[in-house]
Amino acid sequence: LTLQRIARHRDRVVADFMHHGRCVGFFTVVAATCVLGSQVLLIGGNWRAATVLWLLGICLWAVLTYAIFTIITVKQTKPTLAEGINGGWLLAVVAAQSVAVLGAQVAGNFSDGVRPLAVFFALAMWLGGGMLYVWIISLIFYRYTFFSMSPSDLAPPYWINMGAVAISTLAGTMLIASASHSPVLIELLPFVKGLTIAFWATATWWIPMLVILGIWRHGYRRFPLEYDPLYWGAVFPLGMYTTCTFRLSQAIDAPFLTAISRVFILVALAAWALCFVGMALRLGGRFMAR
Repeated sequence: LTLQRIARHRDRVVADFMHHGRCVGFFTVVAATCVLGSQVLLIGGNWRAATVLWLLGICLWAVLTYAIFTIITVKQTKPTLAEGINGGWLLAVVAAQSVAVLGAQVAGNFSDGVRPLAVFFALAMWLGGGMLYVWIISLIFYRYTFFSMSPSDLAPPYWINMGAVAISTLAGTMLIASASHSPVLIELLPFVKGLTIAFWATATWWIPMLVILGIWRHGYRRFPLEYDPLYWGAVFPLGMYTTCTFRLSQAIDAPFLTAISRVFILVALAAWALCFVGMALRLGGRFMAR
């Protein structure tokens, strides 16, 4: 479908690449590729197919990262910060961290000579993605605190504020589990554990804040609560927070954290179900209208 869109609607694809708010949406291609690779490995046990998807994810990440950030840097006409920045920008972080997650998982199947290189590359992607989060979230937080916000500005993709550090936490736990494959990572293990907990704490901090802002948006400001495809952008972060918390409890030997995972798996499932029902009703209404 993507190739068909490029072939038939090239002007619209180019317009999306040039748009400050929409161009970052292309990073979902990287995340989806690497998530599929993790599923192939964990469920199917096929590490060769997972490795192919990892390499594809790396190529997609490199092309999209440098193409998108080059375009928005050199373009002459740019929006204001309030108009151009949104939570979707953090998909760039999600893309980098998804590569790190899958890389740490497949590295154990490589030969002795390749294994340390793969783990080190995953470590570099994790650290680079973490620094990218610091850069982007600083702009988002500045937009939050020094510009006026309307209810329409607080779109569901702002949940990626939390989701980006949740997947960063997951990547950290995968690296901790792979430490035995890399002498470099063994030396850095205390640092990796500390930074992983910092990522998790940041993700946890965002959850009450985003809930309060949602109450303000729909309760106090009476913004209509109806189905929008953007709400799917809030489901993934909830599922990722569930997963990363469970993995963190294993990585740092903190079994009490599993209680949080048991609660949030229900929250994530409820969010998914609500979005699915909303989508079905919307599609059903359109079908009946015809």
